[in-house]
Amino acid sequence: MANAGLQLLGFILAFLGWIGTIVSTALPQWKIYSYAGDNIVTAQAIFEGLWMSCVSQSTGQIQCKVFDSLLNLNSTLQATRALMVIGILLGLIAIFVSTIGMKCMKCLEDDEVQKMRMAVIGGVIFLIAGLAILVATAWYGNRIVQEFYDPMTPVNARYEFGQALFTGWAAASLCLLGGALLCCSCPRKTTSYPTPRPYPKPTPSSGKDYV
Repeated sequence: MANAGLQLLGFILAFLGWIGTIVSTALPQWKIYSYAGDNIVTAQAIFEGLWMSCVSQSTGQIQCKVFDSLLNLNSTLQATRALMVIGILLGLIAIFVSTIGMKCMKCLEDDEVQKMRMAVIGGVIFLIAGLAILVATAWYGNRIVQEFYDPMTPVNARYEFGQALFTGWAAASLCLLGGALLCCSCPRKTTSYPTPRPYPKPTPSSGKDYV
């Protein structure tokens, strides 16, 4: 029962991480305009995501522009897009695979070992998805830091971490933790001992002593 509860907890955490990955990928606040410096206009907020850049006015009006050309984007943005999409697709596959291996499901209930293996495979896929998301968000965040501290970057063109980036880090952590908990349901190997050999029965004594 404890193993089933641990398995269910891992699936819920990984599923929440997958939802967070979708939200992070869709949000445009991957990096937000930094207000460090003099003569900075605070009447508008500028933020940029994986698919568009937006400007929010103090009146509440938001204008967004989708990136037109894919080939015109920098390599970091293209790689981040690809890794986030891969993480979402792997998470979807992991959900189906691990659902089959859940103890609360009726699938493969005749073969307990195979059922547990499916849960472990789903956990491994969740781990791979979490690593892809973590690499994507860390890579993008590292690019923001490099551009922020680059002396060649103008002060009015520097950005900081956005809410979507923190959401991606949290989603990656949930996927990794949930996948690890699912992998804990790995079936234990039964130790096989050799069949004990019967000892030979002692022959009954004839009652005669020989000298």
